[in-house]
Amino acid sequence: MEAQIEQLPMHRRPTIREMGRRSEAAEMPFKRMRPDEGGGSVFLPSFAAEGAALVTIHNSGQRVVLAAVSREAAALGLALGMPLTQARAMIPGLDIHEADPAADAALLDRIGRFAARRITPLVATAGADGLWLDLTGAAHLNGGERRVCAGLLRFCAKLGIEARIAVAGNGAAADALARHGPERLTLCPEGGEQAALGPLPIAALRIDPAVVEKMRRLGLEWIGELAAVPRGPLVRRFGRDVLLKLDQALGQAAEPIDPIVPRDAPSAELRFAEPIGGAEVIARAVSDLLDQLIERLRETGLGARALLLLCDRVDRQQQRVEIGAARATRDKAHLLRLLARRIETIEPGFGIDAMRLIAARTEPLGAIAVPGDLAAPEPVPDLSQLIDLIAGRLGAQRLYRLSAIESDVPERSVCRIAPLDTTIAWPDAWPRPPRLLPRPERIDHVVAELPDAPPRRFTWRGRMYKLVRGDGPERIYGEWWKRGAERDAVRDYFHVEDESGARFWLFRRGDGIDPRTGDLSWWIQGGCG
Repeated sequence: MEAQIEQLPMHRRPTIREMGRRSEAAEMPFKRMRPDEGGGSVFLPSFAAEGAALVTIHNSGQRVVLAAVSREAAALGLALGMPLTQARAMIPGLDIHEADPAADAALLDRIGRFAARRITPLVATAGADGLWLDLTGAAHLNGGERRVCAGLLRFCAKLGIEARIAVAGNGAAADALARHGPERLTLCPEGGEQAALGPLPIAALRIDPAVVEKMRRLGLEWIGELAAVPRGPLVRRFGRDVLLKLDQALGQAAEPIDPIVPRDAPSAELRFAEPIGGAEVIARAVSDLLDQLIERLRETGLGARALLLLCDRVDRQQQRVEIGAARATRDKAHLLRLLARRIETIEPGFGIDAMRLIAARTEPLGAIAVPGDLAAPEPVPDLSQLIDLIAGRLGAQRLYRLSAIESDVPERSVCRIAPLDTTIAWPDAWPRPPRLLPRPERIDHVVAELPDAPPRRFTWRGRMYKLVRGDGPERIYGEWWKRGAERDAVRDYFHVEDESGARFWLFRRGDGIDPRTGDLSWWIQGGCG
């Protein structure tokens, strides 16, 4: 290219500005290098285009250490407890986040309550990242131990959690096999705990790390070696806690647990001496149910976000009515108004002999302060009740607000949120049209000069548009760190205006020079009006 420019007369050579614009077609600097350019170096992680190494950190005394590592980070040699400075020296592009133990504990508690309701009533936490499930008398109800465990692994995978499960005769053995065993799913045969635990490290017994280090210096590294040591000298040197942990793992000592007790949803129930069927009678029964339910919500400091009304008919059929609220509430008049609009959908048949009202979704709701000053400013109107009424008629899915999310691709940079949720505004430095299409639509018969000139004409939905103004390009690269197929993708965006004043936001796939960046097709992303 430079040689061709040198051959041109001076008055026909491109200006410095034009040559700078042409330089935009250069390859993206963060793409993986080709092997002949040094791409095979061990200092360039091979996962750069597929997924980044992720770690969380927390303070340990005066040091900042790793609290958790992803699979990619572990494959590169990072481990729990490693100093952050050492990890950064090993992987310069490390993705680092602050650990959130409270959120982790809340998620673990939610999973435990789910298991207590669906699998077995006896569930307890095992450390900060584990659960114990007592499957005694419950596994056969779900197809056996292997089927239960396989279902739990699939459930955790849907949540984005890499789980490991072991089944043994006691919780300590199952904990050791799950955390230090060779397989993601381990089923220990009855009475086989000692043989299964023998090749595992002593740290699997949940012994103090300082004691484990002392044992390692004496040549004791595996549980099988520890079990063969005489118990007397072991107690004198390391204390009784070591023997207790060993006996618990071998099933020779019991270990108490603190089970997770699932909280039942607040509810109210009415049973009738004679079946009812009239709309007015049903409305009075709903009012009585609301009185009981609101009193229970007030006692627990909760407000209802979703109510479920169950009507049991004499023919053993059940009628269901569901309502939702945009904000937690205990306002009886508002809830009764929402339920009354749905009474006409109930088919009483030969009569209803029982009704139950359940607060399927609740949130904490404290006391509401009432201003005592008569000169206080006018309160801000509460739109939640209006939103609930509209949602009851049109459906909750038809009411939403738009909020910006972090994404370079325009169609992925906007999401729908609830009407009362806080929106995130788009940065002022990157203006966007007020209207974006759900998906870009292809346009035809585009006349444009490559590589940087805006189009002069295009056809969309059977109509031709002649353009008189244009601005651009704004170059957007594909999200190569999320999708490997977008590693070379390039979009050049243009703001254009036609003869009537209508404005459009168009883009071309590809930079106009390298065919790997796109097929040079033109698309419309949005516009004004």
